[in-house]
Order: sequence, then structure tokens, then C-alpha cells
Amino acid sequence: MTRSYETVSEAVNDLKKRGYTANLSLEAEKECLISDSPFAELSPEQFSIDEVHRFEGMTDPGDEMIVYAISSHDNSIKGVVVNAFGIYSSHRSNRLVEHLTKNS
Repeated sequence: MTRSYETVSEAVNDLKKRGYTANLSLEAEKECLISDSPFAELSPEQFSIDEVHRFEGMTDPGDEMIVYAISSHDNSIKGVVVNAFGIYSSHRSNRLVEHLTKNS
């Protein structure tokens, strides 16, 4: 079932209800994702992108965000990554996300 959300917070809250509870962040230097609890560094080979939700700012380019639902291949970690795109995105972070998407 494809889900549609109006806001980033609505998407993140629903994903958390569905078990995506780990806070994940992009680590561009190491080209991996970092989970804060439980602590883990996930290389691209260790996880899949289960869902992608893109939000475009109607009036403010700073509102352009992508929400990724991520799970490790052994399912011990399920979490969310929120990343900017457009003019406020980090070139290094986007490169990492593109690399990770190709491997999922």
C-alpha cells in the first residue's frame, strides 16, 4: 500500500508507529548511516531503503525534504533519515543517498 503524507512530521510520526524508531543520520565522510540507538554504522550493503517520501516547498525552497524509511538487512535496525534536497542540500549527503539508493 502506497502512503501519502502532507507534511514531513506526519510521515516521520507514521513511520515511527510502524516500527521505524531509530534516528539515522548520514555520515558522508564514511559513506554510511549512523544509528544512535542502538549505536551502529551501516554501510550501503547492510541496509535497504523501504520507502521514500518527497516533500516540495510550495513557497519556500528550504522546505524541500526527503524522508527515507530504512531497515538493516537483518532487521535489527529500522529507522528514518530526513534529508534536504534542492538548494539547501549537501552535495556530499546527496551523493551518499544516491549511492545508497542504487544498492537497495
